[in-house]
Amino acid sequence: MSVQLNHTIIHSRDNRESAEFLAHLLGLEVGEEWGPFIPLETSNGVTLDFATTPAESIVMQHYAFLISEAEFDAAFARIQQAGLTYYADPHGKQPGEINHNDGGRGVYFFDPAGHGMELITRPYGSGAAEKDSAT
Repeated sequence: MSVQLNHTIIHSRDNRESAEFLAHLLGLEVGEEWGPFIPLETSNGVTLDFATTPAESIVMQHYAFLISEAEFDAAFARIQQAGLTYYADPHGKQPGEINHNDGGRGVYFFDPAGHGMELITRPYGSGAAEKDSAT
């Protein structure tokens, strides 16, 4: 059997809030609560299990999601409608912009627990990088 990522646990201040936040932005369904977890399954079968933990024990992590151009349009519209701050870069130096790395589009934002979220339409290294990565 080849190695595949099956699931990961994402620490949050409120597992339901964080799962519903990401599900809404990505157009996914929140799964049934299972023990201390609220699951969110991606189309490639990886489950994100949101777990409530004390805020002081949450260490910021980065989660990147490869989505289609149409999914990006929908998710980006939801980001804007929610009034979320978003960036073209992971360091937050290009607020209110998206990037066009590898000939696709990408955006960074934070979830309710402070985790860095990234949406991209092309995998890194899959196309020509633009000299100016933000528009």
